[in-house]
Amino acid sequence: MPEQVVIIGGGAAGFFAAITCAEANPAVKVLLLEKTGKLLSKVRVSGGGRCNVTHACFQPSAFSQNYPRGQKVLKKLLPLFGAQDTVAWFEKRGVVLKAEPDGRMFPQSNSSETIIDCLLDSARKAGVIIRTNVGVQEIQPINQDGEVHFLLKLSTGEELKASKVLVATGGSPKAESYGWLQALGHSIEPPLPSLFTLNVPGSPFKDLQGVAVPKAKVKLTGQKLETEGPLLITHWGLSGPAVLRFSAWGAKLMHGLHYTGTALVNWVPDYSEDQVRQQILQHRQASPHKTVLTNPLFQLPTRLWQRLCVLAEVADTAKWTELPGKAQNKLIELLLRTPFAVKGKTTFKEEFVTCGGIKLDELHLERMESKVVPGLFFAGEVVDIDGITGGFNFQAAWTGGFLAGKAMAGQ
Repeated sequence: MPEQVVIIGGGAAGFFAAITCAEANPAVKVLLLEKTGKLLSKVRVSGGGRCNVTHACFQPSAFSQNYPRGQKVLKKLLPLFGAQDTVAWFEKRGVVLKAEPDGRMFPQSNSSETIIDCLLDSARKAGVIIRTNVGVQEIQPINQDGEVHFLLKLSTGEELKASKVLVATGGSPKAESYGWLQALGHSIEPPLPSLFTLNVPGSPFKDLQGVAVPKAKVKLTGQKLETEGPLLITHWGLSGPAVLRFSAWGAKLMHGLHYTGTALVNWVPDYSEDQVRQQILQHRQASPHKTVLTNPLFQLPTRLWQRLCVLAEVADTAKWTELPGKAQNKLIELLLRTPFAVKGKTTFKEEFVTCGGIKLDELHLERMESKVVPGLFFAGEVVDIDGITGGFNFQAAWTGGFLAGKAMAGQ
């Protein structure tokens, strides 16, 4: 039987594995199958259409700390293919990446099409055959002369033979989507949504949609869950990197709580309670006759500051010198711990990620090969690895795809 590698899934991990395998061993025929008509669709929408390729953190131990699931595994795998390797890989193909102040890395063109064109071009040059609108419904391992080969049953009614198969079909929030892989003997960590925003139906801030702070802390009352980062007020509740990190680290916890609870937002995380009190006292002394409502402190957006003042029952015309102690204490409390009654979640479509999938202890990780079925490989979101927002999920896809591609090429 001719050496044929079949890649199932035309996303980041599938493409990276296909290119790596074909470049490493030109004698292998590499066929990539995508069940929809669109290739690299998540790459296209990521980062607002700019594609957050990876993160400018080049120490594997530090990089791996951004994965709520798969942290220990990536600490071992990133030295084999990490962020610096991703940067070099794209640069070698004419795509220069740039780092933003928060560490996210994008192509200099600021367009995801640059990344898509690079991957498509690299696949074509390496001889990868790509077919769209072709789904795989079943994988049958066949033992032939002591070697395992595969028979693939396609949605088109065709049957294909392969010597090795990579599953890079992405994540799915539905457990039944993994049934065809369980049929091969694999166990599945139950899939749950990660990277979602928080619904706050009764939010007294919903009319401030679009107001953002560069740094806030979000905490769930009664739990250890706490994250920090830019925060965005939306018409449905709360969003932004701080909330997406909160949802990634709290994916299982929030699922268990049916996505309800009280989130406390600290709008001034760089200040202690004593420092906040001190700043306000200093301001009262320095600007006693200025109106509280129209003089925001801590560089907070004016509309946000005014809403906090209203909730603290500060009179519209109150001067700093007239501010009652009760209103001042309420304002300090709100600056440090504004409560939001969370009732549900909203999928953050661009960055949607599923946690769960193929259990990591069932893989030879440095090859991403199944321990259950030799010759069967996995990469990307279909395995139980997921990161916070910021380029970490793409890096997991590049790393897994590269290692699987090398292994399938016989290296």
